[in-house]
Amino acid sequence: MGIQRLIARLQLKPAQSLALSFLGTILLGTVLLKLPFSSAAGKSTSLIDALFTATSATCVTGLVVVDTPTHFSTFGQVVILLLIQAGGLGIMTLSTSLALIFGRQMGLRSKLAMQNVLDQVDVEGMKSLILYILKMTLVIEVIGAVLLFLHWRGSFGELKAAYLAIFHSVSAFCNAGFSLFSNSFVSYKYDLVLNIIITFLIILGGIGFTVVADIQHTWFGRGRSSKPASLTIHTKLVLTVTALLLLVGTLAIFFGEYHNCLQGVPWTKRLLCSYFQSVTARTAGFNTLDIGKLTNVTLFIIAVLMFIGASPGSTGGGIKTSTVGILVLFVRAMFRGQEKIELFNRTAPLDVVRKAVCVTLLSAALVCLLMFPLLATQKANFIQLLFEAVSAFGTVGLSTGITPKLTLTGKLAIAFLIFAGRIGPLTVAFAVGRRSRPPGISYPEARVMVG
Repeated sequence: MGIQRLIARLQLKPAQSLALSFLGTILLGTVLLKLPFSSAAGKSTSLIDALFTATSATCVTGLVVVDTPTHFSTFGQVVILLLIQAGGLGIMTLSTSLALIFGRQMGLRSKLAMQNVLDQVDVEGMKSLILYILKMTLVIEVIGAVLLFLHWRGSFGELKAAYLAIFHSVSAFCNAGFSLFSNSFVSYKYDLVLNIIITFLIILGGIGFTVVADIQHTWFGRGRSSKPASLTIHTKLVLTVTALLLLVGTLAIFFGEYHNCLQGVPWTKRLLCSYFQSVTARTAGFNTLDIGKLTNVTLFIIAVLMFIGASPGSTGGGIKTSTVGILVLFVRAMFRGQEKIELFNRTAPLDVVRKAVCVTLLSAALVCLLMFPLLATQKANFIQLLFEAVSAFGTVGLSTGITPKLTLTGKLAIAFLIFAGRIGPLTVAFAVGRRSRPPGISYPEARVMVG
């Protein structure tokens, strides 16, 4: 509610409002994590490490410069958990939800800001969507926590099992990748039940709130006598691309590590590890394989998956699945000599294609630009630094193990990539750019040779 009033007073553009809400939360998280009692006994947290951790948690990334379960106290871990929850929902979504719960109405400026956050075309119905997001998040996270608790209570006791279950359910659904196990889920790589629960939470959080709402409305929201509804084109595209990426990623990791990390393991367990790593590679950041021991081929495959990321309106980052889908359809249309891009018996508007191209180019440029200070100041090799940069931009959190070894410059560069990746490259561009002006002159076309 305070964030909303501040934004209204400053008269900010929606993109600036989104960036400011994340920056404010990161600064608050930095202060809280810097407090002495946020660190475990005998530990202290430097300012840059507190800033990096707060950025990673708020932007639901999972890259860490200190070991979360041993470096931070219970208070510090709870702060990280709250930052993950706020960042996963979106700070503006969370504050707007609280305002609506307490009876406040949404003004036009708030609706426009939330339209930008949730990537929605229609401003109307924003109130019901926001409240649905809050309810859906709580329901899914509670179900995940209960399932994890039942699975862990025999190993840890009820109190610790409950704490671990809540933390990892929130972290998984928000695609954060923070874990209270020092080696993430490596010790559980053959645990079928745990793998299913965690990946289920990750996928639900990664396909986007609007997609989940559409699926619920279409498949479960109508009576038997009602005429069957059809999924929206956006939902169909997201589900199709997501399924293809999961399949291709699983097979690629399976064969990429066949004679390496998965050598001598039964094929069913190889498939389970490959599937889990394929799911988490797109945005979650948990791992059951030692990332530092993967082959360069597998690292490259995972880097591509991380760059693509999750879906629009989700808790994840990257250029988004729908962006890749539109680009592939665009290339297909060019090869077929078609002027229009067709998908599911519909035509994609030209502005959607332009946005997809712009997002991809800006994202690639941003990663390449931040690679310069990393290459100039870090001792790691090229593939390790590229993997780290893409992981940061995609808000994934996977690392070959170099994150704690980063210099001050390296930590700042990665933190900026995390921030830019969470709010999106277009949002960064719109936040610092000028307001659009109508063109005064229309110039004639000119032919330019390309390719």
